[in-house]
Amino acid sequence: MSAKHLIVNADDLGMTEGVNTGIVEAHRRGIVTSASLMVKRPRAAAAAALARTAPKLGLGLHIDLTEWEPVEGESRLMYSRADLNDRSQVAKEIAQQLEIFVELVGHKPDHLDSHQHVHQQGHAREESIRVARELGVPLRGIDGGVAFCGRFYGQKGRNEPDPEAITKTNLLRLVRESETDWMELMCHPGIARNLHSVYASERELELEVLCDPAVREGLNAMGVELATFADLPR
Repeated sequence: MSAKHLIVNADDLGMTEGVNTGIVEAHRRGIVTSASLMVKRPRAAAAAALARTAPKLGLGLHIDLTEWEPVEGESRLMYSRADLNDRSQVAKEIAQQLEIFVELVGHKPDHLDSHQHVHQQGHAREESIRVARELGVPLRGIDGGVAFCGRFYGQKGRNEPDPEAITKTNLLRLVRESETDWMELMCHPGIARNLHSVYASERELELEVLCDPAVREGLNAMGVELATFADLPR
């Protein structure tokens, strides 16, 4: 029987100094093996520099086209870097973000995913698939042979708190129930200082769980091997 491989990927690297610090801490002290960089955020360069001090941390591109947040019970567009209905604009923006990634990191990303899963729809999906295949890297939940799990997340519905999701019991259950050889567990560890987001305090809870020695012990007991996207068989 083949071993189960787990990639623990932290989204939003580059968002804030606190998120950067939390992700690298979750890698050094915990089970995070990989992160996704938002190259157009103010702390992106600092994130890339910090990641260089953690050379075993895998790095992918977190394609950042739009952001939506609930305002007075409705989802409101906070910004848009490209018209999602215009494929040429989407392609240009993704290409630009990829170029910045290589400038900051020094090599191509080992995987692609996106902010708020924008790569799963429309032209963003089409272009993300095209770029991932050109690069020869996995695309979250679509291409690459890795089962995606996004249920280690402390909110549900309209940003309704779901603290039971951010526990070591739930994390280990999600891994145990997976029937695939390769699994990606999405996470969002961080320190909430100066973070203007509807998902803030939950990041600190995630950080605590991801660094809990009992989690690593539980994974070891299941025979799970921690990995990065670069470890995938080609």
